[in-house]
Amino acid sequence: MSLTVALVIAALAVLVAIAAHGWWSARRATPRQPTGLVLPEPMQRVEPTLGPLPTINAAGTAVAPVPARRGARIDALIDAIAMLAVEAPVTGETVLAHLPPSRRAGGKPMLVEGLNAESGEWEPPAAGARYGELQAAVQLANRSGALNEIEYSEFVQKTQALADAIGAVPDFPDMLDVVVRARELDAFASPHDANLTVHLQANSVAWSVGYLRQCAERQGFVPGALPGRLVLPAQEEGAPPVLTLTFDAQAALSDDAQLAPVRRLTISLDVAQTPEAAEPFAAWQQAIRALADDMDASVVDDEGRPITLMHYTTIADELKLLYSALESRDMAAGSAAARRLFQ
Repeated sequence: MSLTVALVIAALAVLVAIAAHGWWSARRATPRQPTGLVLPEPMQRVEPTLGPLPTINAAGTAVAPVPARRGARIDALIDAIAMLAVEAPVTGETVLAHLPPSRRAGGKPMLVEGLNAESGEWEPPAAGARYGELQAAVQLANRSGALNEIEYSEFVQKTQALADAIGAVPDFPDMLDVVVRARELDAFASPHDANLTVHLQANSVAWSVGYLRQCAERQGFVPGALPGRLVLPAQEEGAPPVLTLTFDAQAALSDDAQLAPVRRLTISLDVAQTPEAAEPFAAWQQAIRALADDMDASVVDDEGRPITLMHYTTIADELKLLYSALESRDMAAGSAAARRLFQ
């Protein structure tokens, strides 16, 4: 082979290498795209609320509505309750017309219920019903902390205004007793509040929003109520989602979401919101493993450190103790009381 031919071959090899490097660089700079349809039709957002919740089949399609979940109910375990005595039954319309515009006292929810004169059951006030007695309640603690004196005073003020409007005589629990109960409940709740969170980081090529959603939907996730949020729905009617998956909301809102790169997502399990029997921890691990494999991602903690099998084992042991502690207080994970307390 002549020197000229050798030089030509060498030059061609260099050009091929440069072209290959340029192609690879361009490929790395372009987010992974979903397979099949390039622009999949967006699914209707179906994150559970107090309204009807569609049932999702294996294909990710809403197939049938289910009955709405009943709203929160007064519970002596976590509420301070004031009784409102009336001389004669009052109509639901009268009560509804005079409920406080905001059913909150500071950062704590307020609830009002009436004793139905016909059924003898306590229920949220409803038109067409008559109530021989009423009760108002304020929640003792939630994730914003314990009910304090100022919040309790606001509750008393709002309840007194309701009582005056409907001709009722309220009987309020002592403020000092209520505040002590609130602090004790908060002291229990704080160390038993668990939200398990890990992050998936792209190892090489970033993901497009469409690709991310396609991978997540294969694991049962559906679009949530906010941009950059997907949820794994619970089997229980109207219950909070078992898992949440979040990513950059700006990418989700981008004019061209298929080109907006996403390199990190978060998968969370709010432990108190789902019953232990539903095995949410196993679902959390399964989703992490499947998505990490599918999307070529590393599983890391908040500091970017890898999550190992030992971490999962330690968490599982701690969860057993947490579930037991919640049950000992009649606030098992997934119960109405636990869902309200850890909110």
